[in-house]
Amino acid sequence: MPGRKKLHHKSNKARHQPHQRAERNGNGQQSQSEKESENGPTAEPVPGPFRIAQSEVYGRYLVANRQLEAGELLITEEPLVIGPCVSGDAVCLGCYQPVGLGRDQYRCPGCGWPLCEASCPGLGRRVGHTTEECALYGERRPAVAELLSDRTSPSSVRDLYELVMIVRILLMRTHAPEQFALIARMESHTEERRKNAALWSHYEQKVVGRLRDEWKLGDLALEEGAREVHEICGILDVNCFEIGQKGAKARTLYPSAFLLAHDCSPNTAHTDDPRSFAILLRTSRRVSEHEALTLSYAYTLQGTLKRRSFMYEGKLFWCRCRRCADPQELGSDCSAIVCRACQQGTVRAVAPLEQTADWACDRCDHQTKVLDLERQMDHINNDLEAIDVHDIPGLENFLVRYRKTLRPNHYLLLSAKYSLCQIYGRIKGYLLSEMSPQDIVRKERYCREFLAIIDLLEPGLTRLRGLIMYELHAPVMVLAQMGLQSGQISRQDFQRRVKEVAKLLQNSRDILLLEPEGSSEHEMGMAAADAVTKMGL
Repeated sequence: MPGRKKLHHKSNKARHQPHQRAERNGNGQQSQSEKESENGPTAEPVPGPFRIAQSEVYGRYLVANRQLEAGELLITEEPLVIGPCVSGDAVCLGCYQPVGLGRDQYRCPGCGWPLCEASCPGLGRRVGHTTEECALYGERRPAVAELLSDRTSPSSVRDLYELVMIVRILLMRTHAPEQFALIARMESHTEERRKNAALWSHYEQKVVGRLRDEWKLGDLALEEGAREVHEICGILDVNCFEIGQKGAKARTLYPSAFLLAHDCSPNTAHTDDPRSFAILLRTSRRVSEHEALTLSYAYTLQGTLKRRSFMYEGKLFWCRCRRCADPQELGSDCSAIVCRACQQGTVRAVAPLEQTADWACDRCDHQTKVLDLERQMDHINNDLEAIDVHDIPGLENFLVRYRKTLRPNHYLLLSAKYSLCQIYGRIKGYLLSEMSPQDIVRKERYCREFLAIIDLLEPGLTRLRGLIMYELHAPVMVLAQMGLQSGQISRQDFQRRVKEVAKLLQNSRDILLLEPEGSSEHEMGMAAADAVTKMGL
């Protein structure tokens, strides 16, 4: 199943990439603001900052009704339905926090499914483990919860958890028909998905067949019932968001947020409330009147080859946005590798919108086949995945091993650098008070390198910018103090660096306080605000 968590395309996102919550599965829409005029859409005027535009090519999408400033709240809405991600990770069906599968794990007395504890706040809630769901599972214990144990293979755990959200939507036909109707109107791309033999076979065997033959959901014996399940699977693949705060992991459908178009350098940012799971979607930069409102369906810090493959396999379209069309990816060069032949040139996609086209060196005649490149990147990615996220020497060694293979801004190196930005100064043996000057310099360098790429790909009021600026302020301040005390910098230079620290904290505060209360990002924003106050600003 392609596309990690939705269609399970393997990536290093969970371990070494910055977590992008509310990650969107798309409906094949592109983001060029001019598409409204090019394709002659009709528009449905609605009050507020945006309207729904319609195009034969792109379907429905949202367009700015006026010029929007950075930080404007566009959408806040609670989920229609929520359920576990399809990742192979066991989670509580009430709050979506990780759970174990051993004998000592608390389980629902009604159905036997693993839960975090008896007092889980999600028990009986519409967005948690409902009584209707519990009754259905309770009648089928041998085919459902009793199959989940610490001896169950990860693939079998994944297959069982994949069914949860599908069953919840089926239950809504009776228990929440109005919400079900809103879900049923979403795009499923069923006919296109039917042409993908591997994808269709997966859902036919692992979902339709299992619900019909093992879980004995009677109406699936009819062709119409099976077709409805395939529709639901398509709707989830195309429209669901991944969410989660402080360890929770879930996927959800929202009433209108699914209408945003796609861009690999979007103009909105979104997060979810840790208590209600509501989505909060804001502009991240100034948006012109008539410009399409966009978010990224893929992980922004992956290279074009990986992003486009992810979107085609999961969303059934090839992205042709401005970043994907640029061999240097808006100046980030985050897919570039060192030429094996001359060791001097840089190998990039010559025709990035042709997925199977050869890549070429900019200094010699050497070309690289895409399949060879993909195998090489998968090998390097596996090496990164094998490193514990708290293993600083291991991550540093990874950077050294591949610095002659990957260009400095390559997304796999950026993933390792991001992990180092976060753990330098935060784990035993590497707290700021314990770090050597060389390690503090490294943290500063990695933060600056990462921030430079984020400023290109996710500019404005974006979570990653806020987080990395907060991480950067500490090494800048410590090194300035050390330099002043040792006489290596002047008082004037010290004051200049203090001003930079103040600006980093102010920007971080302004971004992270937009995050919902109770989130770790909001707490970091509060810490930044407190630091600004203590500086007398």
